[in-house]
Amino acid sequence: MTYAGGTMAAAMPAAPDAFHQARPRLHGIAYRMLGSVAEAEDLVQDLWIRWDATARDAVDNAEAWLVAATTRLAIDRLRSAKIRRHAYEGIWLPEPWLDDDPATPEQTRALADDVSLAFLLLMERLAPEARAAFLLRDVFDADYADIGRILGKSAAACRQTVSRARTTMALTGPRPSVPREAHAAVMRRFAQALSAGDFAGLQDLIADDARLMSDGGGKVKSFPVPLLGARRIAQLFYAAHLRHGAGMRIQLAELNGRTAVLRIIEGVLESAQSYETDGARIVQVLVQRNPDKLARIAAALAGQAAAGREESPGERPRAGQANDAGAGARRTGPPIGRPT
Repeated sequence: MTYAGGTMAAAMPAAPDAFHQARPRLHGIAYRMLGSVAEAEDLVQDLWIRWDATARDAVDNAEAWLVAATTRLAIDRLRSAKIRRHAYEGIWLPEPWLDDDPATPEQTRALADDVSLAFLLLMERLAPEARAAFLLRDVFDADYADIGRILGKSAAACRQTVSRARTTMALTGPRPSVPREAHAAVMRRFAQALSAGDFAGLQDLIADDARLMSDGGGKVKSFPVPLLGARRIAQLFYAAHLRHGAGMRIQLAELNGRTAVLRIIEGVLESAQSYETDGARIVQVLVQRNPDKLARIAAALAGQAAAGREESPGERPRAGQANDAGAGARRTGPPIGRPT
């Protein structure tokens, strides 16, 4: 079975090395299936327990076994997650992850295409097995026979499933192919306008038909429906600048392979904002404000801060939550350090 970045048929060392060498790919499958870093980590940990209890002489190909087991576990967990997400308060958005381990330019470009939050959100429209088949074929380049063995279906049935999934993805919102550098340039200009409170500059950089969606998880306030239009979105960002002034800091970061924005208010990580652009203007904004889904980014920022400098007692910034959809008042939370 051939996968992007490697070959399933390649010989793998015996456990535990087989598991640890395959772990990045297994986590990548789980994250793309579930849209949650936390759930992906839990799945991979449970997989390790199963692998550790498996007789090695019964496994012909360790990596193939691990990929198949990961996919089947992810399908089961996604079925349960979809039930919970139907009862989710407000809009559910995938959990972003902070790219704190620089990749090669080729790897970064690939990530920006197949693990962007917009892409993960589109895949929410697919049934669990269709999502698995689509990912295995179009992202990990598995052949249909191997997908069929994983899903317990014929190769022909898997081909049809993938074809329908492609159609669904195209109909729900084709993703423009935007060079990474062009996207980053738009984001740099937008971050400058955010920091300066430049309303005209903000509006000019947002497409007329743009939309903004925010996820508060029922723990902080967020918009229950998408906010539409350049002027309304610009007004939202401008209002945050008026409310917080110098207490608000805008930090560019790499989230899911794309240049994005972290908004920090009085030392508190308030939101992680992922953007889709057409190379000239912003067409979609996904604002993650759920404190649970910000926790790993906050921890990563804390680690960066600790590695970069020593903090003065009494000046240690915090990660927490705000109390409105646009910006919000400061609340204390677990320490994160002052991001750099």
